[in-house]
Amino acid sequence: MKANRWIAPVFALVLAAVLIWGLGLLVRPKYASGITLEGSMVQNWYDHAGEGHQILFVGDCEVYESFSPVTLFEEFGATSYIRGSAQQLMWQSYYLLAECLKKETPRAVVLSVCSLRYGEPQSEAYNRMTLDGMRLSREKFEAVRASMTEGESELSYYVPLLRYHDRLFELTGEDARYLFKGPELTFNGYLMRTEAVPFTRLPAAPPLREAEFGEKPVAYLDRIVALCREKGIALILVKSPCLYPAWYDEWDQWLTEYAQKNGVEYLNAIPHMEEMGIDLSTDTYDGGIHLNVFGVEKYTRWFGTWLSERVELKDERNDLVTASRYGALATRYERQKTEGGRGA
Repeated sequence: MKANRWIAPVFALVLAAVLIWGLGLLVRPKYASGITLEGSMVQNWYDHAGEGHQILFVGDCEVYESFSPVTLFEEFGATSYIRGSAQQLMWQSYYLLAECLKKETPRAVVLSVCSLRYGEPQSEAYNRMTLDGMRLSREKFEAVRASMTEGESELSYYVPLLRYHDRLFELTGEDARYLFKGPELTFNGYLMRTEAVPFTRLPAAPPLREAEFGEKPVAYLDRIVALCREKGIALILVKSPCLYPAWYDEWDQWLTEYAQKNGVEYLNAIPHMEEMGIDLSTDTYDGGIHLNVFGVEKYTRWFGTWLSERVELKDERNDLVTASRYGALATRYERQKTEGGRGA
């Protein structure tokens, strides 16, 4: 009899928990269309975790809008994935990488260094586009704590209904369609852009306030270096050929010295744009700030050659399973390239 008295309360608690969880899945943003497509990318990696990628890219738009895994496979036979997100901060890169390395050990990690310029969390909106897509794990808990801006609720990152309850009155068909799984909008993490908006001029670069980077991003860069060294992974620090925001000579010098001191590679690709064959009248989708798919393919071919001279890459084009997977990816890639637009 005493046990029976607990059945109803326990059932009610379980039912309430299931309801809160289900409503949270329903109201959380799906990032399936519009200007926030980048918010869907972090969760997409889980469908590809453990595929044994030779190269893992981590960072902001200077990786997920700069490298084509399809091109790397077709030209070099190297498998790769881009774990990118909008304005991905250095501590977020660390935790996303740590999560990835629980599933696979690539031969090389390519890390965007642009976020070194951010010493503190920047905005909740960008935090959400990176952290909402992470599954529950120690890495997510620590990433949330490191990333929260003033006034944010930590619990709301794990109980989406607390943050997005207002969306109950704004639901669309996408919320039901992508209730459990978000859309696959990239090509192994590459977010394609096909538009061509020629370079004319860039805004004047503001005066550099600090020649060195902040303590927090550098501390997490140190942790990434240590993690890759522990796993025997070659680490490549990269500044992609994007012309804005400005990349200062002082930052370039700091990273050159850092790389030499820590035994890693640092590549500033900006001076090599002519060598790559990049034409800023045709190869950028936003006037020189980012590359379109045609510029990305040129950069990727050049980078693949550069990387293969430093890291031993395996040609997997004769592996039937891998070739089949990348063949399907290439078919979708070429279709999107022909049809144009943004995303897949």
